[in-house]
Amino acid sequence: MKASENQLVSALDAASPAIRLYLFHGPDEAGAADYAARLGRALGADAEKVAIDGSSLKGDPGRVVDEARSLALFGGRRWILVSGAGEDAIEAAQLLIAEPQVEHPVVILAPGVRTKGKLVEFAIAQPAAMSFACYIPDGANAERMVAAIAREHGLRPSQSAARRLMAAANGDRAIIARETEKFALYLDAAADRPRDLDNDTIDALGAELGDAQMSDVVDAALEGRVRDIAGELSRFAESGGAAIPLLRQIVRKLMNLAAMRGEVDGGADATATIKKRRLHFREEARTIRLLQRWRSGEIVAAIDRLRRAERALMSAGGAGEILSDVAITETTRIAARAR
Repeated sequence: MKASENQLVSALDAASPAIRLYLFHGPDEAGAADYAARLGRALGADAEKVAIDGSSLKGDPGRVVDEARSLALFGGRRWILVSGAGEDAIEAAQLLIAEPQVEHPVVILAPGVRTKGKLVEFAIAQPAAMSFACYIPDGANAERMVAAIAREHGLRPSQSAARRLMAAANGDRAIIARETEKFALYLDAAADRPRDLDNDTIDALGAELGDAQMSDVVDAALEGRVRDIAGELSRFAESGGAAIPLLRQIVRKLMNLAAMRGEVDGGADATATIKKRRLHFREEARTIRLLQRWRSGEIVAAIDRLRRAERALMSAGGAGEILSDVAITETTRIAARAR
């Protein structure tokens, strides 16, 4: 079925046994990952997560249903997370739905598949599946998203606080959720004892989410400052920064750049394209330089590399955060060569 957000959240929070497949598609990978994590939380802290790389399904489509039928290592709950899937995952989805007995739910993250593609249309047609398109929210939708996340933690954000959280987190649900948890703890808020969240609270915690260290890494990478990137990554690590939010921040910057690059490639004036984004005046000159530096093909390749690094970090048995540093350093080198 094609789920509304309310239907999806209700099913995830209940870990509904009626739904054996959740398919998330669309460009907001952070949002999709957050929904997937929601299912994991609903299943309980002891639930076993089985991570599968979507690219492996082409040669082994039966693995998903095998994992969904198998008992957990210690006999408890488990769930299967397939990341980076494409249209090739349709056979795995078909086998899963056709299987008479399935013990555990499956989540497929397929950011690149088309809304009218076979995988999405198959999932929509199945009562035991939920298909949901994840798009990066903007405007009023963004504020509603922040308010909904905050409400789950017993917080009632003011309009300006919601906008500030959204802008600072650059729309990343995972970062917004992490910060609202921090605010809820500070305010002793919970669902049964709601508290107001305003700018004074954000100021009191010193919570400007897009901290200087992260911004310095992003700027160095996209501007191609090869000599600086190692030092910026080191300072970011020393500040306690996490790799996945950093990767997502760079990807979001590149996605915004891709949208502008597409308009310019279509004949639009670069300055006018940037002006209509209403960026801070200090950002306009920098954005023009980036737009002149990066071409569409390079942006697509860089986004793909960074997303693969994120998926590898989230997979069991990964090589650690060095994967992030390698992907970011290579992105910096591409930017340097694009002069």
